Amino acid sequence: MELRQEYLGGGITAFVSDAHTFGTDAVLLADFASPTKRAVCCDLGSGCGIIPLLWCKKETGKITAVEIQPLGASQIEKAIEFNNLSERLTAVNADLKELKGVVPFGCFDLVTMNPPYKASGAGIESRSGADKIARHETMCTFKDICTVAAKLLNFGGKLCMCIRPERLCELFCEMKAAGIEPKRLRLVSKCAGKAPWLALVEGRRGGKSGMTVEPELFVHGENGYSDEMKRIYGDYLLENRGENN
Repeated sequence: MELRQEYLGGGITAFVSDAHTFGTDAVLLADFASPTKRAVCCDLGSGCGIIPLLWCKKETGKITAVEIQPLGASQIEKAIEFNNLSERLTAVNADLKELKGVVPFGCFDLVTMNPPYKASGAGIESRSGADKIARHETMCTFKDICTVAAKLLNFGGKLCMCIRPERLCELFCEMKAAGIEPKRLRLVSKCAGKAPWLALVEGRRGGKSGMTVEPELFVHGENGYSDEMKRIYGDYLLENRGENN
């Protein structure tokens, strides 16, 4: 399958394909999670590695990108080599449910995942294998994600995810069952007056109850992208992705 280079700014280039590319939701999750300079991070279901690559535009600690599909993992490895990131970023081709002995448990400050949005059996399933895995819970569920995140995180470590708002209650229940307390929520709308289409969620392993609800994020303003989206996307992504992504 043909690979295409996509410059992200900050000296970092991603390799995308028809099967493994990225959209606004992944860019928003990368910004929402915003790891600290020394944070040890793990991105589950990493696809082409967009979230770790965006983090690599700034100073971070060690990052592990876990991707179940071989093509996606190979795209991450190609980006690691091209951008000379071998000291910072590692690609792991594995099922997130089978990470014992593959990725160290209990040592990550931050775990992220842009999960399949549709529950198994909900709606018309995508025809292609890659799309089906990315969009439908055929390979993992919220319970699977929260269970493994709780094992990967150190005490006080963060799990950040983006989901459809209608599944918030389901995610909160699975987080709490895994010992991860929902602590931060931000809803995302296309523009003012429209219902939110995305929810950004942060939970903390061993956290106390109490959640901060942040101001709503609007993708578009009166004249194209909102000022906040321009900041998040940056000039290079705005130029490459256009208004329709």
